[in-house]
Amino acid sequence: MISRLRAVCALSFLCVCFGVCLASAQPAPASNAANEMPSVTTVPAAAQPSPNFSVDAATEAYLAQIPASSRARSDAYFEGGYWLILWDFLYGAAISLLLLNWRWSARMRDLAERITRFKPLQTFVYWAEYSVITFILGAPLGIYEGYTREHKYGLATQTFGPWAWDQTKGLLIGIVLGGLLVMALFGIVRRLPRTWWLWGAAVTLLFLIFSVLISPVYLQPIFNKITRLDDPKVTEPILSMARANGIAAKDVYQIDASRQTTRMSANVSGFGQTMRITMNDNLQRRGSPEEIQAVMGHEMGHYVLNHIYKDILLFFPIVIIGGFALLRWSLGWCLARWGDKWQIRGIGDTAIVPLVVLLLSIYSFILTPIQNTQTRTEEREADMYGLNASRQPDGFAQAAIHLGEYRKMRPGDLEEFIFFDHPSGYNRIHRAMQWKAENLKLFQAQDGQEGTANKPEAPSSN
Repeated sequence: MISRLRAVCALSFLCVCFGVCLASAQPAPASNAANEMPSVTTVPAAAQPSPNFSVDAATEAYLAQIPASSRARSDAYFEGGYWLILWDFLYGAAISLLLLNWRWSARMRDLAERITRFKPLQTFVYWAEYSVITFILGAPLGIYEGYTREHKYGLATQTFGPWAWDQTKGLLIGIVLGGLLVMALFGIVRRLPRTWWLWGAAVTLLFLIFSVLISPVYLQPIFNKITRLDDPKVTEPILSMARANGIAAKDVYQIDASRQTTRMSANVSGFGQTMRITMNDNLQRRGSPEEIQAVMGHEMGHYVLNHIYKDILLFFPIVIIGGFALLRWSLGWCLARWGDKWQIRGIGDTAIVPLVVLLLSIYSFILTPIQNTQTRTEEREADMYGLNASRQPDGFAQAAIHLGEYRKMRPGDLEEFIFFDHPSGYNRIHRAMQWKAENLKLFQAQDGQEGTANKPEAPSSN
């Protein structure tokens, strides 16, 4: 079935063309207004600054703003994601076992060897075959998870054709960048049979750093249009906050995420000349000024607190070295037991890739709560930094409500520990109201109509 790489590529190309044709036949996506949370920062009565301000009462007042139907919808979406973690793991494991037990991986290696005698190119050709095959075999679950389900819950805006083209672009990037990494790793395995796992971990870490550095400038524009934002009402408060926090940014950029999703997001990423402050157009369109400042303060927190670099230099090295140590111990055992059946010649044989992917997927699945806890801890730190930088607790509470369109707002403690890579909406609002309670003097009493946004008190001119 896979004796010809050209046949596989042709099948993939036909699938993409079919998706593009569907795009022109499908109607424009319906409005997601029924699924959207409130988009204006309104401060409920219990959250107004007063001598009797109660953190718990203010938190409950904000949660009460969420329509019951929207709350049930977001809970169902997020809880369904728990099962998808399991199904993604099992489905991926089944693909790896199929490639091994039906000896498709060995045949792909044989085809690569017929195409070229140059070992590094054999590795690259095999990786291209593997990427295309797994792309096609994973399509049923991928389409459901990334397209059908997102539309069902009103979180996606793309028709099938553009969505399929984005996935294909991701596939092509994965073939090129992944191919370079795999070529390097197999070269290390063949030349350093005793210490390959240590050198492989180091090369993988360097490749990760390289990917992080080039992503904002070279990879993101492949999927979205990034433009300089010229609205001073939006950019001036953001740039002022950036300067106050030691971030050397001269511009704010906007990404047209609305062509793909209704989700709101932003980031401060890159290094040196690649450093950028970016917000997506959903945040600009739906967020109030207070909410935008709160979100950007949070993102600046990640940057100033060096979360990316701490992950790269501390957390990820431990995870990566642990993964390679697992491979060093388990690959030899697996090959001694099943290597002949799978027609894998040794650890330096490219046909071993599905086994490597299977073992690392087991490793990653087991580490899910630890990885989530690491990310959630950093998100909490960025939350607190953002509150202090922006001084917009009510905008922060509104942002948590918007994120509640696809995240469960009030999980149990164990549920949050295992499945949440961000603090829950309840905890985020509660911490924002706790910050507000400790800083009530910064806010003016409201003389206008109840529900208007609070703003920090202007500094004295004395």
